[in-house]
Amino acid sequence: MYELGFLDEFLKLPHQALNKINACINETITPIADLTALPTQCKFIAFMPQWDFLNFIAEQAKKYPSFQLCMATEATGLVETNGVITGVTAKTATADITVSADLVIAADGRFSTVRDLAGMHVTDKGVPIDVLWLRLSKQATDVSATLGRIRGNRMMIMIDRGQYWQCGVIIAKNGLNELKQQGLAAFRAYLVALAPFLIDRVDEITDWEQVKLLTVQINHLKHWHRPGLLCIGDAAHAMSPAGGVGVNLAIQDAIATANLLAEKLRTDATINESDLHRVQQRREWPMRVIQNLQAFIHKRIGLGSLETKQTSLPMPVKLLRHWPLLQRLPARVIGIGLRPEHIQTKDAWHTS
Repeated sequence: MYELGFLDEFLKLPHQALNKINACINETITPIADLTALPTQCKFIAFMPQWDFLNFIAEQAKKYPSFQLCMATEATGLVETNGVITGVTAKTATADITVSADLVIAADGRFSTVRDLAGMHVTDKGVPIDVLWLRLSKQATDVSATLGRIRGNRMMIMIDRGQYWQCGVIIAKNGLNELKQQGLAAFRAYLVALAPFLIDRVDEITDWEQVKLLTVQINHLKHWHRPGLLCIGDAAHAMSPAGGVGVNLAIQDAIATANLLAEKLRTDATINESDLHRVQQRREWPMRVIQNLQAFIHKRIGLGSLETKQTSLPMPVKLLRHWPLLQRLPARVIGIGLRPEHIQTKDAWHTS
């Protein structure tokens, strides 16, 4: 946001700033990451609803005369000419349209329609967990600094949304049906076991419709591109929620794409597959390292088990407690990533 030139305006949006990440592990509050020493303009993570972030970006983009945002528009097909993707067909509320393009970018997430239309298939690493998202009210006496709560092999993420908690409950893969069979009362007890202070509000969950399933995936494309088409973000590599770094990688993919391709697009030069492969080469290494780390965490920790067993703090956590400087390492991985990207295009997005 700082490099784009809208940091001050961005921070006027309602958000919650988190500069230290703590976890409650077997009832012990433990520091995990200290972001206050990061080499960034803002030394914190700003939490805000995704729609507020996207609306803000769209408003800034509207300052450019060539920008056009089509809402309620669904991609239905790809236009291919002599083996090159040259556009997309789409359906609006009133008509079918065709959009021609020098380059089509699939940035439509882990269930990418554009990727499927192109016949591109992901390699799945397999993940032993899913996540249940729900919201519970927040009270003034609640402690906001604890992001994760772990008890035995159970885990829950709690994101402070100001007026409420957005809770992500880690469960075993395909374990939702088992929880439903046990009933809502058992599920409420499950939540209280993880976060005892929620005992006075878990009754707010009155129906399973209030609990949304996120099917966790770790996968990637072998080739992120075809002639005329490039996949980035989750369309190229779906990440686990572990570390909350998926959005960082997706945005870094977009910045690298702009840095490597914008000048050619600006001058109407031909974008060939070697150009697209340069984007993959730039971004594939950090993606693979993080995915392997996430897979290792899931395998070793075994999060999602319905059994509760008290254990001592893991050795890495003990080291973080006794050597505070080590907290800068997870802070860098979470806050910046392994290969940060900086805007290099000539005009960036500055409009002032």
